[in-house]
Amino acid sequence: MGWTMRLATAALLLGLAMVVTGEEEENNLCVYEALPENDAVFCKGLKVFYPELGNLGCMVVPECNNFRQKITSWTEPIVKFPAALDGATYILVMVDPDAPSRSSPKARFWRHWLVTDIKGADMKKGKIQGQELSPYQPPSPPSQSGFHRYQFFVYLQEGKTISLLPTENKTRGSWKMDKFLSRFHLGEPEASTQFMTQNYQDTLNHQTQGGGSREPKDKPEPR
Repeated sequence: MGWTMRLATAALLLGLAMVVTGEEEENNLCVYEALPENDAVFCKGLKVFYPELGNLGCMVVPECNNFRQKITSWTEPIVKFPAALDGATYILVMVDPDAPSRSSPKARFWRHWLVTDIKGADMKKGKIQGQELSPYQPPSPPSQSGFHRYQFFVYLQEGKTISLLPTENKTRGSWKMDKFLSRFHLGEPEASTQFMTQNYQDTLNHQTQGGGSREPKDKPEPR
């Protein structure tokens, strides 16, 4: 085969490879949607990293690559507070304020994670090491309950010994978070953020029906 023919063949194969790659990239395209403006004001100084997804702070979990199902089984995320003070200790709280749905949050604030005695140096790096009062529970929005917000707060502990009451330990749902904060004189959070997701089966159902997967932005939901 002459050089001219070889070059032509190589160019043809390269072109086909680029077409196939382009189609694959289009099929695997992930659209990351930011939270609506009224929810975005909640995002202040905190980063939450999940596998494959990166920082989910102020984002909606995308539909692609089955992420809305994967996040229900992943272990705890990496939570970074870059402005943490080295000599301080912190409390990390993760809740769902929309359980069982944002339109009827009878079980708010569902406690997904509660860790105390986290060193500031560790918070900077995203190492959540401390006293785990409520082990991490992944987001698990019920089917047909709409979009849920998953909120993360970081509070300055200031040497206090933090604990849950026996009644609080009986269930994670309907947690009186305001009373918990008041009991330990915890003021405004040092940092916070949130993301939103919905049950992956609802996404599939909406796609099958040919409709969009998002609800109206003023009516999201949780757990």
